[in-house]
Amino acid sequence: MDAQTAGFLLSPLVLALLGLCIGSFLNVVIHRLPLMLERGWKLESAELLGVAVPDEPALSLAKPRSRCPSCGHQITAAENIPALSYLWLRGRCSACKVHISARYPFVEILTGVLFALIGWRFGAVPVALLWCAFAAVLVALAGIDWDTTLLPDNLTLPLLWAGLVASLLGWTIPLADSLWGAVAGYLSLWTVYWAFKLTTGKEGMGFGDFKLLAALGAWLGLKMILPIVLAASVIGAVIGIGMKITGALREGRYVPFGPFLAGAGLAVMLAGQTRVLGWLGWA
Repeated sequence: MDAQTAGFLLSPLVLALLGLCIGSFLNVVIHRLPLMLERGWKLESAELLGVAVPDEPALSLAKPRSRCPSCGHQITAAENIPALSYLWLRGRCSACKVHISARYPFVEILTGVLFALIGWRFGAVPVALLWCAFAAVLVALAGIDWDTTLLPDNLTLPLLWAGLVASLLGWTIPLADSLWGAVAGYLSLWTVYWAFKLTTGKEGMGFGDFKLLAALGAWLGLKMILPIVLAASVIGAVIGIGMKITGALREGRYVPFGPFLAGAGLAVMLAGQTRVLGWLGWA
């Protein structure tokens, strides 16, 4: 492949279109992966207890095809064009006219924008695709955690190992920085978790948050751990207070921390280490 062709295929515009398509798939991951995990847990529990499990239709990320949750209408190819189909359908099912959540096009557009920004940030180089994959996993994790307060090991652990391997191969940051970033990411929130639990007797966060921050450390390095935690904490506090004031946050519920960690990680990645440390006066 010549430089001109590579420059076009890895341009922000082409990456944005790719991101729209990937975002459509991420909507499936966000919706189905927790259901698949729940089924797996039920099956394991039933086997341990020696009880029968009711037969359920097969469910994977590929099957069955997407349907309207209200009437069961199977989504056609024309109705599944990222973002455009939502506008064409005016946000409603073509069969029963029930409202379709605006989060579907939001995830698609968000992923497209992130991919375009990554293309602008890193240029027309193959490693940009690696960072696009990093961003896609974070979008999926943020959506799943927001819905279920769950950060699946199926995504956090591969993200962590991918960060370490990419560093080992010389594609991202030095290996030592990646390794210590992962260690510091995990231990920092692990320490906060136990300090809070010993003080209050309550759990302030889940173990998935430790693994997610470890993964971010593996990709972004040791020096980025504190900026990520600070940014995530401030944004999370502001949104949590806003939801409390507006009544969107019910009594006894809490706002998951994972989406804010993911968002802070993406912001730090796009800004770059030099700029982030300069803002903090640490450069």
